[in-house]
Amino acid sequence: MEVAKFLALPTILALFVLCLHFISKLVKLRKDPSVNLPPGNLGWPIVGETFEFMLAARGGTVVRFIKDRMEKHDCRVFKTSFLGDPMAVFCGPAGNKFLFSNENKIVQVWWPSSIRKLLRTSLISKVGEEAKMTRRLLLSFLSAEVLRNYLPKMDIIAQNHIKTHWQGKEQVIIYSTVQLYTYSLACCLFLSIEDPIHVSEFSSKLDDFLKGLLGFPINLPGTKFRRSMKAADEITTEVKMMILKRKLELQEKNVSPTQDLLSHLLVTPDSNGRFMTETEISDNMLLLLFAGHDTSRSALSSIMKYLGAMPQVYEQVLKEQVEISRQKEAGELLQWEDIQKMKYSWNVASEVMRLLPPVAGTYRVAIKDFNYAGYTIPKGWKLRWLPGSTHMDPAYFPNPEAFDASRFEGEGPTAYSYVPFGGGPRMCLGLEFARIEILVFMHHIVKWFKWDLVNSDEKFKYDSLLEPVNGLPIRLHPHTIIDSNQRL
Repeated sequence: MEVAKFLALPTILALFVLCLHFISKLVKLRKDPSVNLPPGNLGWPIVGETFEFMLAARGGTVVRFIKDRMEKHDCRVFKTSFLGDPMAVFCGPAGNKFLFSNENKIVQVWWPSSIRKLLRTSLISKVGEEAKMTRRLLLSFLSAEVLRNYLPKMDIIAQNHIKTHWQGKEQVIIYSTVQLYTYSLACCLFLSIEDPIHVSEFSSKLDDFLKGLLGFPINLPGTKFRRSMKAADEITTEVKMMILKRKLELQEKNVSPTQDLLSHLLVTPDSNGRFMTETEISDNMLLLLFAGHDTSRSALSSIMKYLGAMPQVYEQVLKEQVEISRQKEAGELLQWEDIQKMKYSWNVASEVMRLLPPVAGTYRVAIKDFNYAGYTIPKGWKLRWLPGSTHMDPAYFPNPEAFDASRFEGEGPTAYSYVPFGGGPRMCLGLEFARIEILVFMHHIVKWFKWDLVNSDEKFKYDSLLEPVNGLPIRLHPHTIIDSNQRL
């Protein structure tokens, strides 16, 4: 009991100090008549509207949370408070463009304290030129030009995954099963880890890491954040051991410099001739394992939901993928040209991500006072954009609740209205990786199976990332009209 009181005291004191800090900032702003803050509600000190937003996220009603405030205040920017910080939420394409276009001018990237402490020296902590160089270095591996060389390996992993975890099954849980595919790909292409047991161990640690990614960073025994810190330490420590081994292998020329991302980072300097440190490599590897694995798992789960619920869409995807297979020799692996032919399939994936974006937006911070839409945004305020503010707006997507893959034909949606991968200098690094990963999986899964949803009304929630509440169980129905040669 005494130990518990001792451990709780620093937390209580920290919350008290934060509360005083929050109140002092609010009082200062309210005393200044020249400050015309956006309309909205800052809520209770420290807590703000954190719990309201988290309840909306976990109840799948983030769009309703945004719309209620937009309609109440009749504006495209409103104020709130999240995790102890006053925040301005920007809505609509104009808001997205403003935030994406003013990086390092009047805004910079910002993340909640829990994320910063867990992802440490990775790209998310970098700003300015340092961020540009780190991003450029990582993109030199994740670009389409480089990833096309790894397409055969990605194809083999997808086929082996389906043979092992889908064939012979009457029912599967999508979210946990797709995870085995996305993590196998990430482990293989980033670290050359192919042993299923090793992949499973890494995946389990990453799940622990994710549980405390977004929340109050209270590092006490038994908290989610403490478990996340422990998992992050274990993953980065193991990656550092791999780095030492790989350096020796590269010196002895026992491995190729293009074998995977790890080798690439060890032999490639930035534009100033500087190499990443072992800590920077391990922290960025943790970031990419998380981003390259879980966002795709979320997107694929949503795609499987819609293909299972909409037979006419499924049939069109199947038709496109079978036509690609019929132009290939039996057993021939997918080529880059095949991926480019999957236009309807990618339109379907894009429409799914419009309706169910994997990420509920990200953050910026004001680095100077500025005006937007007639309101003052004070220096130090946190800023947020959310895909739901445009994805479900009938002004940009008529009849937004309806599924319509044709929205992405031709020139596609209005600029800055479709933002599942963000935009500007902070556009998602793994966009091309995710596109290939998703299309390769769609190519094989629709040729092997039809499926239906066990619970057609299953909801999705945001818990760090979008996920089905019950894992999305489906019933599998293997095809009988397509022989094995055509499938593979």
